[in-house]
Amino acid sequence: MARRELQEINAGSMADIAFLLLIFWLVTTTIESDEGIKRQLPPPVPPDIDVPQAKEQNVFNVKVNFLDALLVEGLPLEIGQLKDKAKNFLIATGDGIMVHEIENQIISKNREVTFITGANGKTNAAFPEREWVRKSEVKQKIAEYEQIVKMAADKDKDAFQKVLDSWNEKLTTIQLLGGDYKELPASALISMQNDNNTTYDTYIQVQNELQSAVNELRDEVALAKFGMSYRQLEDIYGRNKQDKKTLQKITAVRAVYPQRISEAEPRDVSSNYY
Repeated sequence: MARRELQEINAGSMADIAFLLLIFWLVTTTIESDEGIKRQLPPPVPPDIDVPQAKEQNVFNVKVNFLDALLVEGLPLEIGQLKDKAKNFLIATGDGIMVHEIENQIISKNREVTFITGANGKTNAAFPEREWVRKSEVKQKIAEYEQIVKMAADKDKDAFQKVLDSWNEKLTTIQLLGGDYKELPASALISMQNDNNTTYDTYIQVQNELQSAVNELRDEVALAKFGMSYRQLEDIYGRNKQDKKTLQKITAVRAVYPQRISEAEPRDVSSNYY
């Protein structure tokens, strides 16, 4: 009896089916992405450039050792107290917009004892000295740079135009905030340094407290001046990048409370407590 030959399976459509399954997987699968801390790092400094040293009062020093112990401005501190200390630093000698009270306290810095007073107009040696941004001076600078841009050579126009744009931003900020304001000096920043053996959990907690200090102060100004939080302003602008008015409000809030959180190179000194 003759054997019946088996029919071959038509595999011509298998490639199409596999391709459709791949498309279905790509569309329906949630691919997790690594998330980090949002920071804009400065460009590396060339070796032949001398970096000017910031005034001690303009730097808020935060250090975390290998035991996860926190040292802020030379004194031990609990993480739960860090946010308020950072806010006091950012408020400094009065932000020119809101009224804040900083409790009297004593801070030891490099064996010197400095008294910190409230926002009463007195110069405060422990905090940065905010600088006035006055409408009359800003208008004068705008007029000067408008002439400079007109007379500048083509190769220099862009650089001078950027300076002019920054002064125009200051004028817009004054108009939005309803008057002159004070800004932190350019060298004022929060400096964080951790040990190589600092735990990741503590590192994130410290970063979160510092970021929360900036966010809460920004929210305070945004709510007082624009009737919504800073996060709401960012959400509105995020949905519509053409919304220049919202961008101007965001820029105004950032002018009062810039985010300057710098990370120093981690230390490898686990043999020392700090």
